Amino acid sequence: MASALFLALDLGTTTLAGRLLSADGTLCAEASLFNPQIRHGADVLRRMEAALAGEGEALRLALEQGMAELVSRLLDQAQADVGMICAAAAASNPAISCLLQQLPVETLLFPPHRPPVSTGQWLSYDFLPVPLYLFPLVSGYVGGDLVAVVHAYPECAPGTFFIDVGTNGEMALFNGEQWWVTSVAAGPAFEGGNIACGMTASPGAICGVTLDEDRLQLQTCGEVLPQGLCGSGLVEAIAAALRGGLIDCHGTLVDADEVESNLGRYLDHDGEEATLCLYRDARHSVQLTQTDIRNFQLAKGAVYAGAECLLKRAGMTTDDLTQVVMTGALGFSLQGATLKTVALLPENMIKKVIFSAGGVLRGLERYLVQVDGSEQVQAVADMLRPYPLSGTPDFEQAFVDALEFPCSSV
Repeated sequence: MASALFLALDLGTTTLAGRLLSADGTLCAEASLFNPQIRHGADVLRRMEAALAGEGEALRLALEQGMAELVSRLLDQAQADVGMICAAAAASNPAISCLLQQLPVETLLFPPHRPPVSTGQWLSYDFLPVPLYLFPLVSGYVGGDLVAVVHAYPECAPGTFFIDVGTNGEMALFNGEQWWVTSVAAGPAFEGGNIACGMTASPGAICGVTLDEDRLQLQTCGEVLPQGLCGSGLVEAIAAALRGGLIDCHGTLVDADEVESNLGRYLDHDGEEATLCLYRDARHSVQLTQTDIRNFQLAKGAVYAGAECLLKRAGMTTDDLTQVVMTGALGFSLQGATLKTVALLPENMIKKVIFSAGGVLRGLERYLVQVDGSEQVQAVADMLRPYPLSGTPDFEQAFVDALEFPCSSV
């Protein structure tokens, strides 16, 4: 057991994730849980509106309680005492950052869409023996979480494209002269949020689905019986269903009598809503609903459109990209064929995708082991140039075009 520990917290809209590290960088514990603020709204827009309506203190307390619970789980896992934490850092999107500090959210919700405070902050909590450094923000829609992802990679070749997949899909692109960054509202589907049987990537979560003739083969975290669907499981379940002809290119679950193979037995109904039953035993079932598929289409359409528009703004094409680093909710490696089947990104980008689990946490860890970490992090934030997409005609059209699935996959 390490005598001194570093704490890294990724404060996401849907998921809170954390790691404890020893002074030499050895991973001592890792855990995640849903952000308790979800009960005030699934997305940051609803939460900020709730804060304006007088629920700001409740939102702050909910997040602090979630952070305290996460730290407790990490310490239990590492069999460590809280007094062993000697440094702590966190990163979040602009809305979560403001809600955590109970800062005014009006300038995020309305023009000029800027955070009231953008520099890194030192925060004190009863459940921590040291101040927590909260990463700086870039703009009203690009936060410290993307700063952390870029900070995790100190040397990047021109054509490097980062995508932090989560409730907010944040992206960074280096064209050799300038870093361009943006964010899209993907919704919580990638993190298992707002999904009928959604859960974090913890034991029992279906994280992989493959089509084997007329069977759907399931893989779960911890190799235990299925309890629900995490983000990667959702992507693979939809891809497998598309290949098996259970979902059409519009994203609609077909009728069982239209399926020529025995795969039709997976199709069901929950009340009036069509479902795809992935697992069932005497106690419970794991179902993918038609609403779940629609939520995924909105999420993947936003990411696809955001990537296209950011490339255009940087004066680049997919041919100019050297690597596409995908992190966040889909930290589990997905096959390129799966990404192509669901059209998560333009096809030429998919060929260059590499997965990096916990990119935000990696950036936090790098800060924690640096002597001048806060200065370096602020320098990263200062070099990122934001590009707003919300409401622009280019993005809106690209988003609509990206909602459907390739008909060739069905």
